[in-house]
Amino acid sequence: MYYKAIREQKGLSLSSLLVWSTILTLVAIFGIKLVPAYIEYAAIKKNLTAIVKETNLPDADPSQIRLSFSKRAQIDNIKAISGQDIKINRENGRIVLSAKYTTKMPLISNISLHIDFEAISD
Repeated sequence: MYYKAIREQKGLSLSSLLVWSTILTLVAIFGIKLVPAYIEYAAIKKNLTAIVKETNLPDADPSQIRLSFSKRAQIDNIKAISGQDIKINRENGRIVLSAKYTTKMPLISNISLHIDFEAISD
């Protein structure tokens, strides 16, 4: 009878609990490190799209577009790029803004993560 009760018990052993807690801790560390970079990318993309909608003129001055982005970047605390890093293209009579940049984030000890972003206005 005692043997049957032990066989029917279910649960987590100490070793599996330690393994899962380590995995969850590593996922949390990666999430905490990566989320700010993706939030900044979303802010850059949002600002590029807003500038294109705001300056819907095909003959808009590039310096005004860059100045507008710099002001928006200061408000949204964007540090990855500046107004000078934006590429301005004219396609089919409309303005398309794009920016490529790289972010390097230290993860653990001497391990870093290198992420390439490319934001294009819609």
